[in-house]
Amino acid sequence: MSAEQVAAADVLPTQRFRLAIAYDGTDFAGWAKQPGLRTVEGVLEEALYRVLGKAVPPVPRFVVAGRTDAGVHAAGQVAHLDLTEPQLAKITRLQGRHAEFHDGTPRNETASSLLVRRLNGVLGMDRDVVIHTAEPASEGFDARFSAVWRHYRYRLADADVRKDPILRRTTSWTTASLDVELLHRAATSLVGLHDFQAYCKPRPRATTIRTLQSFSWERDEAGVLVASLTADAFCHSMVRALVGACVAVGEGRMSLDEVVRLRDGGRREIDFRVMPARGLTLVEVGYPEPGLLHARAAETRQRRSHEHVEASAE
Repeated sequence: MSAEQVAAADVLPTQRFRLAIAYDGTDFAGWAKQPGLRTVEGVLEEALYRVLGKAVPPVPRFVVAGRTDAGVHAAGQVAHLDLTEPQLAKITRLQGRHAEFHDGTPRNETASSLLVRRLNGVLGMDRDVVIHTAEPASEGFDARFSAVWRHYRYRLADADVRKDPILRRTTSWTTASLDVELLHRAATSLVGLHDFQAYCKPRPRATTIRTLQSFSWERDEAGVLVASLTADAFCHSMVRALVGACVAVGEGRMSLDEVVRLRDGGRREIDFRVMPARGLTLVEVGYPEPGLLHARAAETRQRRSHEHVEASAE
């Protein structure tokens, strides 16, 4: 395709779709596309390429709320996708091949449902990434910049719990016996607007100031320790580092005062374990009311541009 054709395609009117996505992150090198590595974005982009075909350029980009790291899972990932009218026409034309259900009932599917069915069909039945829903996005919606919070969950089986090998891909294990109340006290001491440089891997010219809106621990019905964290955004490795600090307190290797001192000092002067990725899942992403989406996105873009922020999540 010539440069002129690419330029022409880029200026075509588009319709934005909001997608709900889930994946088992075990065999992915994270969300973001990387040369030579299997990533969630790369797999979805390839599936979309196959659905649209070479004749309908360019392949749209998936813009995501949380760019999860290698091995991190997602139950409630959110992305948006802009499709041109020729691309939508290509998707809806495919309906004719499967216009009826097996009992002869007409499908009468929308472009949104067709998009979901076609993408999941290409991804295959035994897939580790699934598109749950797609719907026309509200005006001003941006999966990344309109988000007001991201909620993560971390599962940890300690010495007091029978280890379940069926859940080993989504639960970390430790040989220590941990006091859930002590873990919870460590967690609540970190809540608020702070510079979390000591609890993440800072990116060049990126801010590490975040609002940790909530952080708590409890045991589920099986006795597994579950950490729940919500923030406006998370820095690289921040969730697993915060969880690791709590575990260090539970093991007696750090005090509650040291957890706060590290936070306020901005340096990881005390070494503690950053927890494995497999226990971490992006559960949900929150957005404001439809009328506030555009303002929220504009506010976030301005702030991150000013601070040279490279948006990142676990």
